[in-house]
Amino acid sequence: MLIKVPQGQAIEYAGEGTLKAILAQENKELLKQYIAARAGDERIDFHTRLGREAEVELIPWDADEAAWIYRHSMSHVLAQAVLRLFPDAQLAIGPAIDDGFYYDFDVAEPFTPADLQKIEREMKRVVKQNHKFERIDVVRSEAEERVANAPYKQEILADLADDQTLSFYQDGEFIDLCRGPHILGTGQVKHFKLLSVAGAYWRGDESRKMLQRIYGTAFATREALDHHLAMLEEAKKRDHRTLGKQLELFTFDDEVGPGLPLWLPKGAVLIDELEDLARRTEREAGYRRVRTPHICKESMYRRSGHLPYYAESMFPPMELEGVKYYLKPMNCPHHHKIFAAAPRSYRDLPLRLAEYGTCYRYEQSGELFGLMRVRSLQMNDAHIYCTLDQFEEEFLAVCQMYLRYFELFGLENYLMRLSTHAPSGLGAKYVDAPEKWLRTEDMVRGAMARGGINYEEVPDEAAFYGPKIDVEVWSAIGRQFTIATNQVDFAVPVRFGLTYTNAAGQEETPICIHRAPLGTHERFIGFLIEHYAGAFPAWLAPVQAVVLPIAERHVEYGSQLHQQLLAAGIRAELDAASETLNKRIRQAQTQKVPYMLIAGDREIAAGEVAVRQRSGEQLAPLPLAEAVVLIGTAIRG
Repeated sequence: MLIKVPQGQAIEYAGEGTLKAILAQENKELLKQYIAARAGDERIDFHTRLGREAEVELIPWDADEAAWIYRHSMSHVLAQAVLRLFPDAQLAIGPAIDDGFYYDFDVAEPFTPADLQKIEREMKRVVKQNHKFERIDVVRSEAEERVANAPYKQEILADLADDQTLSFYQDGEFIDLCRGPHILGTGQVKHFKLLSVAGAYWRGDESRKMLQRIYGTAFATREALDHHLAMLEEAKKRDHRTLGKQLELFTFDDEVGPGLPLWLPKGAVLIDELEDLARRTEREAGYRRVRTPHICKESMYRRSGHLPYYAESMFPPMELEGVKYYLKPMNCPHHHKIFAAAPRSYRDLPLRLAEYGTCYRYEQSGELFGLMRVRSLQMNDAHIYCTLDQFEEEFLAVCQMYLRYFELFGLENYLMRLSTHAPSGLGAKYVDAPEKWLRTEDMVRGAMARGGINYEEVPDEAAFYGPKIDVEVWSAIGRQFTIATNQVDFAVPVRFGLTYTNAAGQEETPICIHRAPLGTHERFIGFLIEHYAGAFPAWLAPVQAVVLPIAERHVEYGSQLHQQLLAAGIRAELDAASETLNKRIRQAQTQKVPYMLIAGDREIAAGEVAVRQRSGEQLAPLPLAEAVVLIGTAIRG
């Protein structure tokens, strides 16, 4: 057996046993310095029994993957504390997640904030007691006996393959069906916090019972926990749902339906500005705009292949005159039909068809989240039809378009992820064309390498018709979002019979690139709200300036300035309400208006206006015309 110690010597061990027992025999200090181990692509804990030929590498506490292990353990501590306080609670699942963990419970009454405080205190007792985790491997009959009175665990067990190793983990009086991995004992992680409780349908199915989900977080050090909690407080201030209401950007209504946002006038300004930006950018890049209907016949989605692969994310069909119609979940089949509407020559390629098309996707109710996960979405979509020789240039041009947008919006932290197929999924999850998969994935790798663009490769996350680049971005407070995509399609153009005539007079099938640099209005605006904390750049701000006459006798002068701003194309409002000036200034700052223009007796006498920025900075009074130029220049950047 070979145990690799990062930045140290490897340990060779002649025999077999649990990693814990072997390290205790060889070097006990390693049990304190490391949290678990990696065996190939699998994380294992010190409780795992290893054979003679095993080869593992120890995982230090400060490794990113270490957090998944101790947070999973903290979910067990959470469940243990809940059962001590609420013995009749039924346990569902308790995984680690990004930045934390949760556990789902079936209880008679919803948990209250006071309950969370009690549960957290009980968790601290469990930690102080430092119960040792023990792994218990069992056969299926014993596992079934152990979960006889646990209906949710029974369902989980029934879904596990017959030949899968079954295990339970026990610490103190608590025992749970679990595959691990876990830390050595409950006392190893002392820095945790319960965050919230929410309703969650069992397995995300809104037809199943609503459970109570308690969220928490944990870190290896107090400093890391305190930093994370501070970031969560900042995130609350920037929450796009809260700011969206405060800034009057969008709303949801039960009678309209969940996941179907209504854009208010100020939110519509954001949409218009982003769409104008995309139009200008795409026009300069040689795109041609098209429009397509919101529904289409079932036969087109069967031909494209979306129904077999994508049916669960589509709204149910409508039947009219014996024909089934679907709300469109994507624009690509419609664009393929536009390509096929006329004969195409190699001289016509590349053909770039762009549309801000509205699509509809049936997200599960439990997955809906403000603007980030919706059922109605307006997508910055386009499809590029090109020859094999043109592919690399076109693919890189899309990536460069992303980078220009990121620079405009001040996004410095981003990652491009190349999602590839898994051979085991051919025919079920992916189009069954192994040679085309390997070729197109190599084409993307080559293009990215020659373009000098860094990326991370992720297996088994491709689109069903080809590999793709997904773009992850981080907001100003470090929240991660998937914003844009750039996909290669080698399969669907064949299904639609798309061809062009090459230079030799022969017909060939074009390659299709699907791309959406700004993603959807909904998710991108939700991201921008949080990134800017609602204080949008002047060019994007729904209201760019507000005129504030100090008293009623100053309103006429303020109206003249308001008209000058509007004539210059500046989105301006006149606030001549009867409230005090200070209250109106606070209201404008709450609305994140970039410029406040204040006029009173002194300003009127001098033919000027006082300029106040939303930051609170006050500029020297300016003549009206100069104030208009100042704001116009700031808007144009």
